[in-house]
Amino acid sequence: MVKKIISAALLAASSSVAAAGAITLYQDTATGFISTKPGPGRVKLGNFVNQEEIDSKIAKRELKLKKVLSKTENSESPEFPLGKETAPSMKIHAFDNPDMWLKIGIRLQGTFENRQVDYADRNTMDTDIWDAYLRRARLEVGVGFFENVSFAMDIRNDKANYANKGEQGFNIGDAYLKIKRPFGTSLINFKLYRAKIDISRTETVKSAYVLHYDRPHVADEAAQYISHNRRATNAQMYGNWKNKIHYQIAFGDGVYSGKLKDASGRKFSGKLDQKSFFYGGKITFSPFEGWEEKRRTETYFAKGKHFSVGASYWKSPDISYDDGIVAKKIDHRLINYEISAHYLGAFVQAEYFDFDGIVKKWGESEIGKSNGWYVTGEYLFKDFYYIAPFARYENWDKWKDAKGYDLVSKILGINWYLRGNSTKIGLSYQRDEYEKNIGNKMEDRIKLTSQWFF
Repeated sequence: MVKKIISAALLAASSSVAAAGAITLYQDTATGFISTKPGPGRVKLGNFVNQEEIDSKIAKRELKLKKVLSKTENSESPEFPLGKETAPSMKIHAFDNPDMWLKIGIRLQGTFENRQVDYADRNTMDTDIWDAYLRRARLEVGVGFFENVSFAMDIRNDKANYANKGEQGFNIGDAYLKIKRPFGTSLINFKLYRAKIDISRTETVKSAYVLHYDRPHVADEAAQYISHNRRATNAQMYGNWKNKIHYQIAFGDGVYSGKLKDASGRKFSGKLDQKSFFYGGKITFSPFEGWEEKRRTETYFAKGKHFSVGASYWKSPDISYDDGIVAKKIDHRLINYEISAHYLGAFVQAEYFDFDGIVKKWGESEIGKSNGWYVTGEYLFKDFYYIAPFARYENWDKWKDAKGYDLVSKILGINWYLRGNSTKIGLSYQRDEYEKNIGNKMEDRIKLTSQWFF
C-alpha cells in the first residue's frame, strides 16, 4: 500500500520536478500521508527518482556526446593483430552545432636504409651508405564550417635526416577549401587552393595508403611537370556518377624552377617565367557492375573488389626559361593512362606516362619527348597475420627513341599490417639501373620501413 502511495506521489510531482530528476518524500506519522514538503510530524522517507525521466535524459546526453565525439576505431575494419584500424584523425564536433568540427591527426613514416651505388665509370668511386630518416612527418588538421564546407591542411617535415640534409624545415602541403555537393548532386564538387591535381593515380593516392613509400620515378617526375608538387595553388571541379565515372578538371599555378630537370636528370639553374595557368583534367571509369571504386587507395585488406581505367590530359604552357646559354619558350604536356583492380587479397595497378616538352640538355635547344610506365601489385594473406608481399617494375625512357636514356627499377618487398594503415612495417629490396646518359650506374637499396597514422 505504501508503495502505491509513493508511486502516486511521484507521478503527481513529476511534472513539477522533472528538471531536477529526483524528489524527496516525507510521511506524516499520524495519518500516513505522503508529501514532498517537510513539516511537523513528518519523517523523511528518502530521495526517489522518476526513472523514465532519468532514462530520457541519459539517452539525450548520449546522443549529444555521439555528435560531439567521433569514434577513433573504424567499425568496418578487420581485426588486425593489434586491433582495428583507427580513423585518420580525431574528430571533435561543436556542442551547439554538429556541422562544425575539428580534426587533428599525425602521419609518421620512418626508414632505415642501406644504399649501395655501383658506377660503370671506374674513375668514380662506388658508395655504400647506411641511413636512417623520417620519410614523412606530418601534422594534419581539418575544420568543418558548414554541412558542405570544410578546410584541410597539413604541416610537414619530410625526409628529415635524409643523407646529409639535416633536420630540414616545415612547410605546408595540402591547404584547400572543399565545397561538397553545393547543388545537391555528387556530380559537382569544388576544391580551392592547394589540392592535388590527378596527374597520376599513385601520386593522388594518400601516401599513407601506398604499397611503397617511394613512388615510381616516372610518377614523381609527372608530379612536378605540370604544377609544383602537383598541388600549387589551383581551382578544381570534380565529381562522380554512381561511382561508375569519376572526373576532375582544374587550372592554376604552374611549374617551379627548382624542380625542373633535363632528360639526363640535371636540375635547372637560371631564370624562369610562366605567363599562363596550367589546365587539364582526368576521367576514370568502372565498367563492371559491382566493381566500382569508392575511395582511391592501394591497400584493400582483402575486402571487396574493384576495376577501373582512366586517362588524363594536362598542359602547362608558356614556360619561358633562360639557362644562361639558351633562352626559350616551351609548353609542358602530359598524358597519363591508368588501370587498377583488386579482388579480395589480390591487387594490381599500372600506369603509362607520355611527356612532351622535355629539354634534352640545359645549354642546348633540342626539345623532345619522354615516356614511361610501371606495374605494381600485392597479395595480402588475411589468414596469416595480414602479411602482404608486393612487387613493382618500372621502365622509363627519359629521351624517347634514343639509346642511353633508360631507367629500369625493380622492387620486391613485404608489408605487415599490424593495425591496417594505422600501424604497419615493411621490408623491401630495390634495384635501379641507369643507362649511360642518365647516370651510368646501378643502385641497390634495402629498406626497413614503419608507419604510424592516427
